[in-house]
This record gives sequence, C-alpha cells and structure tokens, in this order.
Amino acid sequence: MAAEQGYTELMWDKIYINAALATMDGDAPYGLIEHGALGIENGIICFAGPMASLPDQPGGLAREVIDLEGDLITPGLIDCHTHLIFGGDRAGEFEARLLGKSYEEIARAGGGIVSTVRATRDASEDLLVETALQRLDAFIGEGVTTIEIKSGYGLTVTDELKMLRAAKRLERERFIRVQTTLLAAHAVPPEFTGNADGYIDLVCNEILPAAAAEGLADAVDGFCEGIGFSPAQIERVFTVAQDLGLPVKLHAEQLSDLGGARLVAQHRGLSADHLEYLSPGDAQALAEAGTVAVMLPGAFYYLRETKLPPIAALRAAGVEMAVATDCNPGTSPMTSLLLAMNMCCTLFQMTPEEALAGVTRNGARALGLTDCGVLKPGLRADLAIWDTQHPSSLAYHIGHNLLKMRDFSDAR
Repeated sequence: MAAEQGYTELMWDKIYINAALATMDGDAPYGLIEHGALGIENGIICFAGPMASLPDQPGGLAREVIDLEGDLITPGLIDCHTHLIFGGDRAGEFEARLLGKSYEEIARAGGGIVSTVRATRDASEDLLVETALQRLDAFIGEGVTTIEIKSGYGLTVTDELKMLRAAKRLERERFIRVQTTLLAAHAVPPEFTGNADGYIDLVCNEILPAAAAEGLADAVDGFCEGIGFSPAQIERVFTVAQDLGLPVKLHAEQLSDLGGARLVAQHRGLSADHLEYLSPGDAQALAEAGTVAVMLPGAFYYLRETKLPPIAALRAAGVEMAVATDCNPGTSPMTSLLLAMNMCCTLFQMTPEEALAGVTRNGARALGLTDCGVLKPGLRADLAIWDTQHPSSLAYHIGHNLLKMRDFSDAR
C-alpha cells in the first residue's frame, strides 16, 4: 500500500482530510470516496483514498493539514473548447437580432464574424491579453485550472500568431494552464472572398508552419460546415498539421451533416465538437478512433437551435463526452463552465455524472492530456474544493457558485 500511494520517509507538503473525493476514477459513481483524504507533494497527488487507509507516520503526514469537514474535492475543471482571445464586442448584434434583423442583414452592414476579425486585427497583443483576462478570471472563479484557447479571428499569418502568443501569455498572468489551438481554418477572410481554396493554401503553406516553428499551437482545429470549409479542404489542413506533429480536432456537424466527424475519426483526432447533426451511425467511428465528443450547449441555446446532439447514440457506442463553454463573441458569449454543465443536463439530457466527467476526465482527454482530470496518485494536484458534500450539486445549481477554493499545482 505504501509503495502504491507514493509514501516517503518525509512528510508531504499538504494533506486535505475529512473530504468527499469525486476522483472521477474507479467503479463507484463519480469515483466518490466519502470520508476521504488527499495528499500532495511537490505539486503531485501522492494519496487519494479513504481516511482509514492513511498510514501512521512518525512526525505527522504533512507540513500542512487542512480539515474540510466533509466538503467536496474534484479535479480542477477543464474547459476544452473556447475562443477566449478576440477583439471587439458583438452585443449590438444580439440586440439587432432580437429586434428582427437577419444574420445576412447584419453581415451586409459589416457585422458577423467579419466584425470580430476586423477588431482582432486592429487590437494589439497587449489589448487582447487585457480583455481576455477579464473573461479568464470568471473561469478561474468557478474552479477551472485548465483552459483551451483557439485562434481563428486573425486569419492572416501575423494575426493568427498574435492571437496564439496572447493566449500563451495568460499563463504568466494567472495560475492557469492554457492549451492553444490553431483555428486558422475558421472562416474565409474578406480578402479571399470567393477563393476558399486560395485561403486554405495560405493556411497550409504559411500559417501552420509558422505556428509550429514557434511552438505556439498544441493542436489544430477547423470549421467543417457549409458556411465554413468542405471536408476536402479540412483534410488538406489535417494532413499538413499531422505532418508537423500536431494533433487535430474539428468543429463538426453543428448545422448540417457533412461527414466531419468521420473525417476527424479517420485522422484519429482528439475531438469532434458540436455534433448536433451527427448521424447516429458515425458515433461508432468516434468510439473506435478514441475521439472525444465535445458538447457545446451555449451555442445551441444562444442560437435557439432545436436539433439535439444524439447523446443516446454516443452513450451506447461508448464515446467519451466532454462539456465546454465555446466562449466566443458571436454564438456563445458564456464564461461559466458550471452553467454549461447544467445546460447539458437540462437541454441534452446528460446525467450530472456525465457532465462532471465532461469537465474533468473527458475534458482532459479532449486535449490529449494524461496528467490531470482525475484524482489519482502521480497526477497533477489541480483541485477544486466546493461547499457541498455531493458532486451532483455542481450541475444542479443555476447561477450559484459553490467554489470555496482552487489548488493549482503549477507543475509546468
């Protein structure tokens, strides 16, 4: 037992006792351990188990002992799909739509994604960091310890790299782990109107190699949709990305079924995101590839969509499901991962356990991370501590944040 849990002759740095541990690992629902304890040494979990299994150790177990009096510990939350870096604001468009303006009318007036592209290009890197920090603090305040941030509003070599650099800088400003994703294949920029293939040439020949050379991207994403790019165009991007050693993921089947999920599964991608129009038969392809299905209820809600993702088919096929906010200025201006959990339960009929797995264990898998997302010896001590005794409370509440504190390992 001692060897398994990583005990040493020395005291640990810290131990939480009298805690409920939602380990998200094991056979019990939530991997729940009541009357549990969690020990930390050098930013790594060294014990996660029942209080009764703690050893007798001369001199005490840890330099710091924290009695949680029954409160809940979960893995630090993980938002595996955001567009946190962007310039400008589109609140005016939200109002215009409510007053009867169509998206086409708004776009003709210079709105839509083009307005965000313009504002992002005009913004300095410093300004992008400053405005993103306001949104990031909301995530941190809800227990998030790892967040994915995409580019995709620059759409030039210079501006896509600027966005990725800004995202990387957030780790220096806050105790947070940032995973960056190059989403240059997000939209056709104005200067390439009518020439999507020409823009994909730029992405493949210049933007992707430049991002890889600077080590700015942890993964590569695309938008496979009628208003985005075709499967053939996305496959070109995937081929170059994987030749550069970068894993891939995809915005797929949000508005129609173009077979994007099958495509990303063929490339053994990390995740397929949205999936409202996923053919139930394609769930098996995701399962066989180990590709995580990422649920994004914020955009579904904001756009008043009615086509539900096939949760039952994904569940039956054994596809791991993650949950994320899709925080972005146009279709999901949401900075609450807890609200996303609730939405997945109320709108998509996921269970609270599936929702919590979606922002911990499966959120990590959607990012290709193997050192976080569960409470287990040997993994990072990225924790969230909550003023509740049962993990179902996290998906139950609307607008009520139960977080007491985060404990971030900073094990970079």
